[in-house]
Amino acid sequence: MSAPLLEVRDLTLHVGERALVRELSFQLNPGEIWCLLGPNGSGKTTFLHTLVGLRKTQAGWVWLAGKALGAWPLAQAARLRGFLPQTLHDAFSASVLDGVMMGRHPHLARWQWEGEGEREIALAALDAVDLAGFESRDVLTLSGGERQRVALAALLAQDPPLLLLDEPVSHLDLHHQVLVLRHLGNLARERGKGVLFSVHDLNLAARFASHALILTPQGAVLQGPVSEVMTEPDLWCAFGHRVARIETAGRILFIAE
Repeated sequence: MSAPLLEVRDLTLHVGERALVRELSFQLNPGEIWCLLGPNGSGKTTFLHTLVGLRKTQAGWVWLAGKALGAWPLAQAARLRGFLPQTLHDAFSASVLDGVMMGRHPHLARWQWEGEGEREIALAALDAVDLAGFESRDVLTLSGGERQRVALAALLAQDPPLLLLDEPVSHLDLHHQVLVLRHLGNLARERGKGVLFSVHDLNLAARFASHALILTPQGAVLQGPVSEVMTEPDLWCAFGHRVARIETAGRILFIAE
């Protein structure tokens, strides 16, 4: 049996005196798509930054593809996991295609230029996020939602086995929220990718994720299959607000009471 794409062992995270996560252990395996839920300030971004290696833990370990995260050379780690941050900023003018092809850099030698193969991969990634024909546009002329999809396309062009995404659909309209999450789900089911994404919309989480991590104000993390973890009591515990769970037409819906 192959190693999990991501394994967390006894992870503890603090901000000041506050414990965001206490002694969390879980595995993310090929073909799984996990949602990360929790109220504002619960530590979702801090948690994702820790999984990527941008922040140190107070206790515990993060393993990537069967080896401690810090033991991987940076270039190899970039070929194994990709990260989409919550905040994006374009300081300089560049074409959309150039921005997406940056996702191919982990696969190139130090002085190697992008070739036709990289261009084809980047164009396919743009098509996947409904930006075909945008390759010559300047990123500084794009709307916030379009820029978000360019960043998603760069992550898709990077093509790592593990994708970590911090609120990937926060700036997108309904059509593109569904399109992006459906594509991520297809990557998990059809190509064995592992996906972990944070999201605020409980209905999108329940529709597209196979598993859930729910951060609570007390530092406990609820985890497991969506059908078992996204319950009315657990969501009330996490968000401090009553939520009604309704099953209709083969789907689970959540309504705030």
